[in-house]
Amino acid sequence: MLIRYKKSFEKIAMGLMSFMPTEKDIKQLQQSMKMYEEDKSNQLFLWKDEDIIGLAGVKIGEDSILVQHISVSPSHRNEGIGKIMISTLRDMYPDKTFVSNTYTESFLTKCTSDNKESNKNTVKD
Repeated sequence: MLIRYKKSFEKIAMGLMSFMPTEKDIKQLQQSMKMYEEDKSNQLFLWKDEDIIGLAGVKIGEDSILVQHISVSPSHRNEGIGKIMISTLRDMYPDKTFVSNTYTESFLTKCTSDNKESNKNTVKD
């Protein structure tokens, strides 16, 4: 189940986000978390099974959703959790085009090709 981030989930969210290549530095990681907490156009979602095992961070635009972060706990990878998170977000925002950044491009492209949809939009950092 996809749930919205709350401050009480900060430690687990930071742990999951730290798997992103851009979030290895603690200061950068803290800035990213602050961005999701303070800027309403940036939303952080967590995937909860029995535990929280995945994270998706998006920037909601007028016509698009920019997937900025996507991460799954290493012990739950290759189970389709990331694809399910993207699919759930697509269901939540059916009228928006999903775009990626440099770090989420290959994953979002894989999700798109698996869904047989065409979406090659990428925002370069």
